[in-house]
Amino acid sequence: MDITSRYNDKISQYFEQMAPKGEPASLYEPINYLLMLGGKRIRPAMVLMSCELFEKDTDKALPAAYALEVFHNFTLMHDDIMDKATIRRGFPTVHEKYDLNTAILSGDAMLIYSYQILCGYEPAMAHKILKSFNKMAMELCEGQRLDMDFETSNIVSIDGYLKMIAFKTSVLLASAMEVGGIIGGGGESDLKHLYEFGKNIGIAFQIQDDLLDAFGDEKKVGKQPGGDIIQNKKTYLFLKAKELADPGQLEKLLFYYNVEPHDQHTKIKDVKHIFTKHLKFEFKIILRKM
Repeated sequence: MDITSRYNDKISQYFEQMAPKGEPASLYEPINYLLMLGGKRIRPAMVLMSCELFEKDTDKALPAAYALEVFHNFTLMHDDIMDKATIRRGFPTVHEKYDLNTAILSGDAMLIYSYQILCGYEPAMAHKILKSFNKMAMELCEGQRLDMDFETSNIVSIDGYLKMIAFKTSVLLASAMEVGGIIGGGGESDLKHLYEFGKNIGIAFQIQDDLLDAFGDEKKVGKQPGGDIIQNKKTYLFLKAKELADPGQLEKLLFYYNVEPHDQHTKIKDVKHIFTKHLKFEFKIILRKM
């Protein structure tokens, strides 16, 4: 059993109660559409789990857990626009189901709503939570910008990639752990350890997500396979294959990532072939499970 699954019922019930409502309905409907698509809801579970390390009553952490999940889904709504993604968790993305302007505006509303929720804590605690939250939000934007810059750069190192995913993905998990600890009453040393633990989980999670994007089953992963390849994302797969490829395959790999081909299906197929040829030893256990 997943260690976070024991929080699922409590999280689901609270999320249903907190579903945003109001007028115009066209602003709130896309928000609830995305939130109700599900997902693993790992981040809210990590908030409750961290709180429980210091405080048995995890109900007080539910608002923060919900706020982080709303914020996370706000980033997904806008990421899908930037990536021109058509599928999210097996369903049409918000900008596909509704339209581009709706996705932008509803995403903005989600961001504001997440802050409104966090402001409901008593002032001293809200200050600590918002300090963590604001640091995370800015670093996430920096990571997203790095990811976009890497798409058109041929000077990306594995260290640079790790920094990018730490900001783009890991800091949200790290903040979830830290915020849960704050609400539970953890000490400064405890909070630092929780933050680093969440950050390292996030790095591992993103590397696995890169693998799933290329080699995962669309029905299980819930998004178009090869999306990172189409977007020329400089993932760990690309950087390691670039390091290990022979001259002929390196030339082909760089061609696909610098010249936009007419046939994306062939691009995905050829790039994945290079990935598997040079990374099959390193990832054979992971790939076998997909």
